[in-house]
Amino acid sequence: MQFDDAVLQCFLTNQLQLFPEKVAETLEEAENFLEECMAAVVNSPEEVMEYFDAQGLDIEGLNEEEIVEADEVFDIGDGRYLIVEG
Repeated sequence: MQFDDAVLQCFLTNQLQLFPEKVAETLEEAENFLEECMAAVVNSPEEVMEYFDAQGLDIEGLNEEEIVEADEVFDIGDGRYLIVEG
């Protein structure tokens, strides 16, 4: 998957929401890390829920607002969400 600069910058800025210390310092390091952990970019909160459901995660009882606030979910700011499984 190719990650555009908005996705990479979002991850660089917010990576500490998921990890105790920085895992990337540059856009290139962020891209390499996201590729290695098979991160995904989706276009809506509904797609975040579909992704977690497809991964077999128990999301029963959670609404879209709660799902997008998960540590693994990064709001890119343009309607898309980056999902990083830590």
